[in-house]
Amino acid sequence: MNYKFIIQYDGTKYSGWQKQGNTSKTIQGKLEAVLTQLAGESVEVHGSGRTDAGVHAYGQVANAHFDTMYSCEQIRDLMNKYLPQDIAVLEVTKAHYRFHSQLNAKSKTYCYRIYNGPVRDVFTRNYTCHIEEELDVAAMRKAAALLEGTHDFTSFCGNRRFKKSPVRTITQICVEQKEKGLELWFTGDGFLQNMVRIMTGTMVEVGLGKRPADSMTEILEAKDRSAAGAMMPAQGLTLVSVAYKS
Repeated sequence: MNYKFIIQYDGTKYSGWQKQGNTSKTIQGKLEAVLTQLAGESVEVHGSGRTDAGVHAYGQVANAHFDTMYSCEQIRDLMNKYLPQDIAVLEVTKAHYRFHSQLNAKSKTYCYRIYNGPVRDVFTRNYTCHIEEELDVAAMRKAAALLEGTHDFTSFCGNRRFKKSPVRTITQICVEQKEKGLELWFTGDGFLQNMVRIMTGTMVEVGLGKRPADSMTEILEAKDRSAAGAMMPAQGLTLVSVAYKS
């Protein structure tokens, strides 16, 4: 049977989603360990994407093939009983046997949160990036509009050895001003490694007056990582949701 999971996690203490041989502190590793005990056989969990170390998720989607006598609700409850408290399974459903959480994904939405002010907020430090200086939100929105659409995003990829197509379609980037900072929302058909954090860092440089908003076009055309801005810290980023074709 193929099961689909919707998972929430605080990535602060983890080395990212992907299972690694040198550490047990990965989201995939924790899920597989619990499911292997539950199913009585080795279980491989496939995620919709590999979130980096320190990145969070409200609605990560995963799937796994295994057989069990437990119902979906019982699987959910047993997983939540034995998983660490910073990982929670929100929903378990039976999926088509060919469903794959990554290959069948239609779009993903990420949110990057910035706490903007002279003094950092100690209670949100694991979920926001603190920037003291005032940001030009109008300029950031202008830059965001130039990044929307279908482009070669090589300049915004943190993996210089990336071998797949760097072309992605970003359907929307919203820069929302909040009482104590900003939220940058990104929706697209897929994202390259570190892409959201590099786009955010480049837009922040626009907001700080370090580069003009219309430089986004030149950065895209350069197809060179050095043309874009600095990569933002991981803790401000959250995978919000993953959409699938009906």
